Amino acid sequence: MATGADLRRLALALPRAIEKAHFDRAAFVVARTFVTLAADGLSANFKFTPDEQALKCEVAGDAFSPVPNAWGAQGWTTAQLASLSRDELAAALETAWRHAQPKPRKRK
Repeated sequence: MATGADLRRLALALPRAIEKAHFDRAAFVVARTFVTLAADGLSANFKFTPDEQALKCEVAGDAFSPVPNAWGAQGWTTAQLASLSRDELAAALETAWRHAQPKPRKRK
């Protein structure tokens, strides 16, 4: 069973990740936000692609569900942390972290 403390520790262990306040949540950011942690530490919203979101929700519907708004249509996915193992949490964080990397500069 994963916890908010596990998420914070694992997220901040990823290269260049920092924590920032985001409304009532903690946001973990590289170039962009890749996950936010609820104030109560029980759930988190991850940035997945819509295809990754569909797979996570199909395979582990007890743990993952789309964020119920337009953000969810973009791939943002809520996870109930208690339904995840630490390994599942680490894998979800790494997937979301990859999407938050700086975009390569265009050559002129």
